[in-house]
Amino acid sequence: MSTIYIAILFILGIIAGFQNVMAGGGSLLTLPMMIFMIEGNPACQAYAANAGRVANGTNRVAILIQNIFAVAGFAHKGHSNFKVSLKLAAFTLPGAILGAHFAGQITNDLFKKILGLVVIAVVILITQKKRLTQATTAKTHPILGYLAMFAVGFYGGFIQAGVGFLLIAVLHGLMSLDLIKTNMHKVFIIFLYTIPTLLVFVLRGDVIWWMGLVLAAGNALGAWLGTHFAVKKGEKFIRIILLLAMLAMAIKLIFFA
Repeated sequence: MSTIYIAILFILGIIAGFQNVMAGGGSLLTLPMMIFMIEGNPACQAYAANAGRVANGTNRVAILIQNIFAVAGFAHKGHSNFKVSLKLAAFTLPGAILGAHFAGQITNDLFKKILGLVVIAVVILITQKKRLTQATTAKTHPILGYLAMFAVGFYGGFIQAGVGFLLIAVLHGLMSLDLIKTNMHKVFIIFLYTIPTLLVFVLRGDVIWWMGLVLAAGNALGAWLGTHFAVKKGEKFIRIILLLAMLAMAIKLIFFA
């Protein structure tokens, strides 16, 4: 464990937490950077051969803690419907467990290339976020929405990064829920399926706990900053810088793995 790596990881967590509040997709920053840190940190040499898988597992620690606070925050503000949230989340659980198991079966190089492609795809989604959140179907499709939860769960269990955009598409697009209810259910769904998926990675030994906890602390602070400071003029600039940073990491993952 190195002080400099702890500091970098904590700052990265702050940026990711802030990004989650301001634009979304914080894991698209944390996953690639943790891979690079695990491969370049002598203290993590034992994990270097499986850096992608370990970063994927370690990231779940921060995701779990972040969404515990998010669920509590919504409930504190009077926005909760645990019966419906639990029903929605239940449909993601089988897919999430399968996805986490699948993540452990692929090679490190293949995982990094897949992650790079996912980063590029979600960067495109982020640029279309306004259209995504404004578009709802004329007709509600609850059955199709519940079935889609299995696929969302598989993706979340496999790679997690950007899963929030898929949940918005299902909950807001297919099921025509308003954005408050969409986000309320979204954080509960991610919280619930993260429990068994994290367990899968833990049992495989693919979690570096100190990294996960430091990242979680940074995420919490970043999310708090994002919700308490109205960044109006600088938001567009920050978003552009973050998108460029994600694209740079994606190119390195795909072409220089």
